[in-house]
Amino acid sequence: MKYFWIIAISMWTFTACGQSNENNMSDKDYPIQKSAQEWKQELTAEEYRILREKGTERAFTGKYWDHKAEGTYVCAACGTPLFSSETKFESGSGWPSYYQPVNDGNVEEKLDKSLGMVRTEVLCGKCGGHLGHVFNDGPPPTGLRYCINSASLDFQEKEE
Repeated sequence: MKYFWIIAISMWTFTACGQSNENNMSDKDYPIQKSAQEWKQELTAEEYRILREKGTERAFTGKYWDHKAEGTYVCAACGTPLFSSETKFESGSGWPSYYQPVNDGNVEEKLDKSLGMVRTEVLCGKCGGHLGHVFNDGPPPTGLRYCINSASLDFQEKEE
């Protein structure tokens, strides 16, 4: 029975913020449009896998999961401001988590039925890059947990 719980918790940790590796970006026309080759030239292999192929990084491995500096997290593909450090919180999931985006227009939410689950995918509103998922188990005031891959983000430190 002990091993059952270890396996169950491990699977939950992987899928809590895990994405599928499906290569189907949204059909929406985003303001920033580039070919796959252009994205591959501009992004690292890991950024491309996550942002353009809807991949995920392993929990507790991304550069921002435990990041505490003040500033703004922006899309690694196009620089669009996405989340403020003021809304970042420790969710225990191993991925950077936020309770709201800086601007609702800068992120898009889309139904995701991959991996046998029903979740809400979070995309960059400007380039359509896959960021992660949003769940209804976050803190007040929104009750939301935007569970985001570090590789989909860059950080702009707050200027003094």
